[in-house]
Amino acid sequence: MLIGLDVGGTHTDVVLIGKEGLIKKTKVPTDPNNLFESILEGLEVVTESMDTHQVKRLVLSTTLATNAVVTGSLSSVAMVVAAGPGLDPRLYACCDAYHCIRGAVDHRGREVEGLDEEVVERLAAGFREQGIDTVGVVGKFSTRNPAHEQRMEAILRKAGIKRVFTGHSVSGNLNFPRRIHTTFLNASVSDVHCHFYESVRESLKCKGIDVPIYILKADGGTMGFEDSMERPGEAVMSGPSASVMGAVPWANAERDSLVLDVGGTTTDISVLVKRAPVLEPLGITIGPWRTLIRSLKSISVGIGGDSRIWVENGVIHIGPERRGLPMALGGEEPTPTDAMNLLSDEESRGDRSLSEKGMTRIGDALGLAPEEAAAKVMETLCCAIVERARRMVEEINAKPVYTIHELMDGYRVAPEEILLLGGPAERLAPFLAQYTDARVKIVPKAGVANAIGACLARPTREVTLFADTEKGVILVPEENYSKVMKSHFTLDDAHETARRFLLDRLGDSDLETEVVESMAFNMVRGFRTTGKNIRVRVQVKPGLVSGYRLKRGGAA
Repeated sequence: MLIGLDVGGTHTDVVLIGKEGLIKKTKVPTDPNNLFESILEGLEVVTESMDTHQVKRLVLSTTLATNAVVTGSLSSVAMVVAAGPGLDPRLYACCDAYHCIRGAVDHRGREVEGLDEEVVERLAAGFREQGIDTVGVVGKFSTRNPAHEQRMEAILRKAGIKRVFTGHSVSGNLNFPRRIHTTFLNASVSDVHCHFYESVRESLKCKGIDVPIYILKADGGTMGFEDSMERPGEAVMSGPSASVMGAVPWANAERDSLVLDVGGTTTDISVLVKRAPVLEPLGITIGPWRTLIRSLKSISVGIGGDSRIWVENGVIHIGPERRGLPMALGGEEPTPTDAMNLLSDEESRGDRSLSEKGMTRIGDALGLAPEEAAAKVMETLCCAIVERARRMVEEINAKPVYTIHELMDGYRVAPEEILLLGGPAERLAPFLAQYTDARVKIVPKAGVANAIGACLARPTREVTLFADTEKGVILVPEENYSKVMKSHFTLDDAHETARRFLLDRLGDSDLETEVVESMAFNMVRGFRTTGKNIRVRVQVKPGLVSGYRLKRGGAA
């Protein structure tokens, strides 16, 4: 049996799945200040009266880090960047404590300017005085030679800095600006991820569950939970990825689909092309940061069922803030949930009279009756989501379309259906259908579809391999791995070496891999070819684990 656990900003969903399908499910409120109790409560429900030794693995997804980015509540961190000549790294400043220092290696990994270690030492002392205990360090060509980053890390740790993230470890890809932002994102979400990690570990310990633990990544695959502490940025957008993986089995295999996962704090939007998730080929863009984190194409909009509603100059505003519960459940601010309580034929969530009180407040500001105000709220919410989805499709169509199966150059995405999931799905569907021409479908078990998607996702991973045949060296920068090789090493050799390295790291030789990047350049000296510079990137394809099939009835 497998456990899937999705921790959102509003609710924590837990499912127990066996070969026969979905066995148990539960939804409990998420208390960000006491994640331990929220997670433990969910685990107790799905494992009640069963032998926990039957559980083979547990997979987690979470929107906590995504919500932190969307709402601007990231931890304070520092960045130290060594660029050398060329592009000015100050153009990519991403935090207040952003420092550029001397030190550089070239594209071959040769040092062309020594690292200014005295400046790093002074910066480290200053960070300690400012109370900054997490720092990211990046060098322009650190993927070819990480020595400067490694030296900066050693100095910072010696000075007492608790966590240091190095650019070559978080991504082996070449793209200096994106690697700066990737390193910053990993550093800035590490606090919330660490808190999540400790809460999960303690909750499992209390339940006596000792199984392999995985976390869903942005690319729809899973990684070991321990590994995620070194690269927490890969878990950003794990919630949206769970949405996609939970919706894939219910998509039309002949049409394009939009996936909308409406939570309490955010709405996650993604696209399927004939059931195949669309990818970000270079890396995810979240907030203002363009990264190298491989991901399914998804955006998070700061609008959810429990978002705060207010009126300013006669205009309704929804989100991105969430100030507690809806008024129907004892909160102090009106939310879309309160609006749906007034308008929906479904049973109210909480006290309908309190929702009416909230909509009266909105109506008074607009000169409308409570029901009219509620209808205006739903129109604002649905139009905002549909418009952002439309812009997302336009952005995809402006470039070649990449899916997890293939590059579809020239293909035009045209969604004909919307797959709706999340807690409010049942009640939101009829309102959303009024503002789109696409057919709106509710994903079976919509309230826990994320947890199901996470539960059934299989492990993925990618490695970037560099080979310099003149120097006779192979590098896998993310893994701090290097090896001497023979000068006749070819591009095909690089493909096979990277593939074997990847499968060895995952401990599974049967996983399906693919080459997603492959380049080889001749190096010339004095009109003579002296060797080749080779770069390949190999990944395990995302997908669902075998033996656990979803059925039309809605169970797994």
